[in-house]
Amino acid sequence: MKKISKFNSILFVFSILLGFLIVTQMKQNVESYNLVTLKSIQVTKNEINNAHDEIKEMKSLIEIKKGELKKIEKIKGNSNENIHDVLIEGVEETKAIAGLTDMEGPGIVIKMQDNQDTEIKGVEISDDVIHDMDILMILNDLRVAGAEAISINGQRVMPMSEIKCGGPIVKINGKSLGTPFIIKAIGDPKLLYAAVNAPGTHGYEIKNFNKINVKSNMEDNVFIPGYSGRFKFKHAKPIKEGD
Repeated sequence: MKKISKFNSILFVFSILLGFLIVTQMKQNVESYNLVTLKSIQVTKNEINNAHDEIKEMKSLIEIKKGELKKIEKIKGNSNENIHDVLIEGVEETKAIAGLTDMEGPGIVIKMQDNQDTEIKGVEISDDVIHDMDILMILNDLRVAGAEAISINGQRVMPMSEIKCGGPIVKINGKSLGTPFIIKAIGDPKLLYAAVNAPGTHGYEIKNFNKINVKSNMEDNVFIPGYSGRFKFKHAKPIKEGD
């Protein structure tokens, strides 16, 4: 009887140890797996989409380079064409993209002027005048709508153009400009018009709430001059292709 009791005790202790080992092993196995959440799925999906976008951009770049190579090969086989002409064409295209050449095409013309009413419409007196932030937000709306070229009072808006208030005037490209501000943009006229007049846009808000005079017209042909100033890179340096 004592032997059976002793055997049962040993078996009981062994069972406890075995159970402890099994639980420990199961816990380790569970910890080795990462739980899949909706957030992790979305992150992975975004990474895949970004990879697809990069592949698409690389394919587009390859096609551009193939086109350039075909031009050079065509010149080699055709004595009537000059490689100098092709290079000039490339330079002109680059200047157009950089905003250094005059541009024309369909678009929109916007006229902005301070509130001329004697009654204050905004919360403060400053709400009745145009500020640099108003211009910047309208420019951003135009860019989102696909504007390909923009000017303000004849000044071409460049990526490095500063737009800053200075009392009753606004400085653009180092030049002081006063109201009315004439903003011209080339692009899809309907999209550009909606970017200024649709509810929720900054143009709509300052026009309807602060009573800033904002008038816009769609036109078949808008002329925008090229940037005539000078800009020198002090810190940024171009990276050669292939580096």
